[in-house]
Amino acid sequence: MADLSINCAGIKSPNPFWLASAPPSNSAYQNCKAFEEGWGGTVWKTIGEPVMNVCNRYGGLDYNGQKLMGLNNIELISDRDIAVNLKEMAETKKMWPDRAVIASLMVESDRQVWHDIVKRTVDTGVDGIELNYGCPHGMSERGMGSAVGQVPEYCQMITEWVTEVSTIPVLVKLTPNIGNIQGPARAAKKGGAHGISLINTINSIMGVNLDTFETFPSVEGKGGHGGLAGPIVKPIALNLLSQVAIDKEVNLPISGIGGISNWRDAAEFILLGANSVQVCTAVMHYGFRIIKDMTEGLSNWMDEKGFTSLDQVRGKALHRIDDFGNLNLLFKSVARIDQKKCIHCNLCYIACNDGAHQCIDLSQENGVSKTVVREEDCVGCDLCSIVCPVENCIEMVRIDDGAQHKTWNSLMSDFKAQNESLSWEKLREFQKKHGIEIH
Repeated sequence: MADLSINCAGIKSPNPFWLASAPPSNSAYQNCKAFEEGWGGTVWKTIGEPVMNVCNRYGGLDYNGQKLMGLNNIELISDRDIAVNLKEMAETKKMWPDRAVIASLMVESDRQVWHDIVKRTVDTGVDGIELNYGCPHGMSERGMGSAVGQVPEYCQMITEWVTEVSTIPVLVKLTPNIGNIQGPARAAKKGGAHGISLINTINSIMGVNLDTFETFPSVEGKGGHGGLAGPIVKPIALNLLSQVAIDKEVNLPISGIGGISNWRDAAEFILLGANSVQVCTAVMHYGFRIIKDMTEGLSNWMDEKGFTSLDQVRGKALHRIDDFGNLNLLFKSVARIDQKKCIHCNLCYIACNDGAHQCIDLSQENGVSKTVVREEDCVGCDLCSIVCPVENCIEMVRIDDGAQHKTWNSLMSDFKAQNESLSWEKLREFQKKHGIEIH
């Protein structure tokens, strides 16, 4: 069987699955129960000065019958005393020496305050520290959370305060609520961080009640922005993960977070550079028991692919990510419909006709509708295969010979070499010469 053990910035665990710093990791009871089920590590719910949480602190987004596609929260950090949390961390680590126990910290922007809490945390014997620079609500209004993560200078400064006294690995948890995540990631590196965690939740308002006009969640009729998590954020998390993973100026281990609900999600994060993966919303929905499917599924997939360790998997898909200007303009594919699998729902025709390029014809054959792609007009947008409810009924088939390669960047380089300016006429000449579509 494949070896699932990891070393993330010096923090070791028997598998890559950690509880994210959130309600499921709020107490010794919960974290120990998670370890009994098989979780590899935990990032303890963020501790700091006492806070007061509110009722109706979650808002759920359901879609097409599926519960919790997204989960919005306005919950703050731990409302339990720092001393109680630290005591439970120490007890948990003693009971589970082979599991990763990481303390998540957030206090005011004062060097001495940070020094004090870091020293107290190190004394518990935990494996590492995660600095919460990401919460978009409640704490950010107090100059903490994303208020730090959105300003690289603050990110570097506080990280330096922590690494001045910490004798254990330090991870910096970044906010997605920023234009360029590489800036804070580089700042964390300059501040001495040993690794990066990302992403924290996305700033959001979950919805509006059409009868009362209240937003979700509602606290006595009032609400506001909160942090969005769950499956809906996974594509955003993967994008930001890859941006940090390919940045040579960062070059740090990464703990990936954001919408991970099963082993397939975890494998995608690892393929894009994650060393460990953190899970929250799926646990809040289904409980700690999901870890068994996660570890077994990931192990079986690795066996099937011939991987013996996660080091062989990590970052293996990163070379697939490139700038749009480097994509081959001469690559050509068209949609082809398998009439034997078609259930005649006509969704492909409707989508193409109303939302794409009008290259699917609808006809009647023996009293049954039939959809046929006009390949000479198909631009290969892939919308039809995406909306089709039948697996592999519509496939995108490559029809160019692969012999030619021309990108937008190389095209612009050619124009500059000839001292010519780009014009519509020049693009049309290029289109005619190479037989590609330019709209």
